[in-house]
Amino acid sequence: MSLPTTVDALVQALQSVGYFADRRLATAVFLALKLQRPLLLEGEPGVGKTALAKALSEVLARSLIRLQCYDGLEQREALYEWNYAAQLLHMRAAEGKGGADMVQVEREVYQDRYLIRRPLLQALQAPAPGAVLLIDEVDRADEPFEAFLLEYLGEYQVSIPEIGTVRATATPVTLLTSNRTRDLHDAVKRRCLYHWLDYPERERELAIVRAQVPGASAALAQQVAEFVGRLRSQPFANAFQRAPGIAESVEWAKALVALDTIVVDPEVVSDTAGILFKQREDVAALTRDMAVQLLQPADADA
Repeated sequence: MSLPTTVDALVQALQSVGYFADRRLATAVFLALKLQRPLLLEGEPGVGKTALAKALSEVLARSLIRLQCYDGLEQREALYEWNYAAQLLHMRAAEGKGGADMVQVEREVYQDRYLIRRPLLQALQAPAPGAVLLIDEVDRADEPFEAFLLEYLGEYQVSIPEIGTVRATATPVTLLTSNRTRDLHDAVKRRCLYHWLDYPERERELAIVRAQVPGASAALAQQVAEFVGRLRSQPFANAFQRAPGIAESVEWAKALVALDTIVVDPEVVSDTAGILFKQREDVAALTRDMAVQLLQPADADA
């Protein structure tokens, strides 16, 4: 599929696959596509960073390749490694024939068929129109891994000592996500476009809940969006370690539908708090009295 020609067209295309992007986010994605630059998305967990990559792969009809980062991630797990067992078998077979030129045998074991491609190399060698590469939670990897990424991010190429430089067959759409557990190096940021993805405003969250949970009534979806939105606002947000993301809003709505809930009340909130929060302290902090306040109509606050 060809790239959307305008920001509005991209917004509509993303909505068609169930992703509701505001104009600022859609503009950042549109420019990343047009300029063929990586896009770094930072924001709280659960605001839709990873989901954006999945939606883009559907919109562009490209395969999604995901590199999940974690502490201790090594280059061979991100780029490539050699199939050592197959190489060893090849060398033993050559030795068994006798008179083998070992220099030639060594060249043979570094052929393409012995190369195990990991996400970065898969993305570079994906056939046209290319792939969508998601480098997820890059802030969880260590700083040496960031340095390793610079060649890919800046030039869409990587260097493999035994083979040489591998350049992109078709430029991959590259998204990096970060939960901001630590600051990324400036060299990484300079090679990317940047967007901070915040919690959605109520109307956009309501649209997401309606799209993802079609079984929820209009009134229930409205109550979910309003409740979670107020829960993230001050002074309520101060009581929790982490506010619920969009993913939790959707899961909560699904749970309420499963419970045949018509109207959310404090008892239902208490019974299902473990869906909104994943920390024991946060579940305990959502008291019945707080739930009563959160469920009050918006004009009651005034």
